[in-house]
Amino acid sequence: MHPQRWGDPAAATALPESALGLVDLAFGLQDRPAATGATPPPSALDDVLLDGLRGIVGAEHVLVDDATRALRTRGKSTPDLLRARAGDLADAPDAVVRPDGHAEVEAVLAWAHEHRVAVVPFGGGTCVTGGLAARRDGFAGLVSLDLVRMKRLLAVDDVSMTATLQPGLRGPEAEALLAAHGLTLGHFPQSFEHASIGGFAATRSSGQSSAGYGRFDAMVVGLTAATPTGPLDLGSAPANAAGPDLRQLLLGSEGAFGVITSVTVRVRRLPEVRAYEGWRWPSFDAGSDAMRTLAQAGLLPTVLRLSDESETAINLADPSSIGGADDPGCLMVTGYEGTGEQVAARRDAVTAALTRLGGTPLGTEPGDKWVQGRFHAPYLRDALLDHGVLVETLETATFWSNRGRLYADVKAALTGALGEGALVLCHVSHVYETGCSLYFTVAVRQGDDPIAQWQAAKAAASDAIIAAGATITHHHAVGTDHRPWFAEEVGEVGVRVLRAVKAELDPAGILNPGVLVP
Repeated sequence: MHPQRWGDPAAATALPESALGLVDLAFGLQDRPAATGATPPPSALDDVLLDGLRGIVGAEHVLVDDATRALRTRGKSTPDLLRARAGDLADAPDAVVRPDGHAEVEAVLAWAHEHRVAVVPFGGGTCVTGGLAARRDGFAGLVSLDLVRMKRLLAVDDVSMTATLQPGLRGPEAEALLAAHGLTLGHFPQSFEHASIGGFAATRSSGQSSAGYGRFDAMVVGLTAATPTGPLDLGSAPANAAGPDLRQLLLGSEGAFGVITSVTVRVRRLPEVRAYEGWRWPSFDAGSDAMRTLAQAGLLPTVLRLSDESETAINLADPSSIGGADDPGCLMVTGYEGTGEQVAARRDAVTAALTRLGGTPLGTEPGDKWVQGRFHAPYLRDALLDHGVLVETLETATFWSNRGRLYADVKAALTGALGEGALVLCHVSHVYETGCSLYFTVAVRQGDDPIAQWQAAKAAASDAIIAAGATITHHHAVGTDHRPWFAEEVGEVGVRVLRAVKAELDPAGILNPGVLVP
């Protein structure tokens, strides 16, 4: 991906003229050009150390050039992008190392342990919580362990409906390999086009079709991982009672406990039919109650998401099409995938339930529009940053009985911290029988120090999340940004347990130091 922007540089788009006027009216246009010509600091690793790596993976797979190191610097949060735009590449790795297979990963970790070099596993680089900006102090250097060569579909079991994938596969690559067998994983987060299988596992990702396919961690039935103290090979059955599930130590571990080298996942048949549509609700509360009813009745479609009043008004090109320009209500998108018979039956049942609950059907146009643009939002963020608009997101989850309080408290915290003129939008895109996620997006005029501006707002929102008894993250992971609040969430004993696991699997602390573990 572009070092200062999201995604494929060829896909970047400027704001259309029609939008520039609205942005100017809401925030005032500012020209915020990115710095050019920035280079990373010189590599701290000398040729003697690098020769050890070259002997493991081959000289052509140990890269120390500035351009490659710049591309492996941090992730894609707004603060990450703002630092890169300012020419700050201080967190660049000293080398980018590209192993091919579990044995080479183990050998690189042994080398790093011996020479006390920090290792940051790298998949797609889409992290938005500081998980790729490891602590460097106390180490001889830092390498980015780029898993880009590990892109194989290792096995397909079409009787058990599982597949074993290597971690470097990007989302589209994995889907293409599975599609050749008539299968799909069904995991489509907004980062799908660039994020990797290993990243999905290491962050416990949740895709936009989670209502039908589930979270990624729920799809994983087995995995292998390399650690500095030896290999882990976990998952011998679909379920077991053989003690605590050690797979969960690696799922969500963000590279701090080990490097995932393969995952065995549950797969589904490719859907014959896909259908998406929209519904209008008079309020966010009414739409949320309808989502809860569907979840608790076992009537979830494949896709189920609900925008609040503000997000609905901002995102719809023509709010009057669903309820009047002054009162667009709240837009819900439902999606159905499967055989024709499955889609028809589930769609009929959900339609009957939503109609009974007071929803207004809007036809297929809103759903189709969402499908067409579901991976485009990060490109819009870049265009807004170019014009001096600070745009960033955060997410959380809670039980249904706490949803209203959490929504109000986080929205108030963000509005209070960002000040007059800030837009705070929210949607629900992941639901369970017992609760749901809340995903907030903010937009505000950039101040003199936009990083500090966002950090103050994020801290206020994070304090509100913990005070409300919710989780600090539903699917973005902990990284470095959430560590202080993660410690509050799991408590003193939980922190000690995490530190004990870290000490056992990574006694020298070389794996992604400063990430996840408080």
